[in-house]
Amino acid sequence: MSASTIAKSSSTSPYANSAFWERLWRMSGINFLAFFVIAYFLYGYQPPVGATAEALAAFYDGNRTRILIATVISGLAVLNFLWFAAALRTALADAGQGGWGAAATASSAVAGSLLLLLFTIGAALAYSIAGSGQGAFVSALNDFAWACVVLSSFPRGMFIMSSAFGFWRAGLISNSLFTAGVVVVVLTVLGGTTWLSGGVWAPDGAYTRFISPLIGALWLLVVSWVLLTRSPPTRAGW
Repeated sequence: MSASTIAKSSSTSPYANSAFWERLWRMSGINFLAFFVIAYFLYGYQPPVGATAEALAAFYDGNRTRILIATVISGLAVLNFLWFAAALRTALADAGQGGWGAAATASSAVAGSLLLLLFTIGAALAYSIAGSGQGAFVSALNDFAWACVVLSSFPRGMFIMSSAFGFWRAGLISNSLFTAGVVVVVLTVLGGTTWLSGGVWAPDGAYTRFISPLIGALWLLVVSWVLLTRSPPTRAGW
């Protein structure tokens, strides 16, 4: 096969088209949600704050294989989240909102780091620590993981804010959708105040486990819709 034939085949390949990669990364938010939901249900309900040593050993040591598989899927979720953040940053920069794009990059890096830390703790506990008989240490790590979930509310709120304000300033969303985004930001940041000893507003309560993540997931779908319905400029950046 001649060099000209190879070059022609490469130029007609869909993978050589920057639009293919642009759309792929803009879809990464949806992929992130899919991987995250699968990992969430596969991982199971993490023991609450202050769980007994027996309950912790039964969960982490008894479900070792399931937790480790969920960890791998969670890693794919984080990978897609970071690609989605890169696509969001690029779209905001193209729209003249580079500052909000930089905020999206910074917040996604912190949020992604916290997620990886959470998955690392769970994997380490399941792999060897939970079965070592060090009940106090296992309990401390489990409680630390819940604290990380609560504190992740702040970078998640910043990421949502960067998309809401950036899209609004660029004229890509309506005033009503922008208002909804501001509400989502407030509700997400409120998750960082869930420090009661029990009930809905506890670190392992319903707000942290269900309400805040669901609100963020719905907004992520909105951001994905905005990105996928706006034609990106032609460039060779991907």
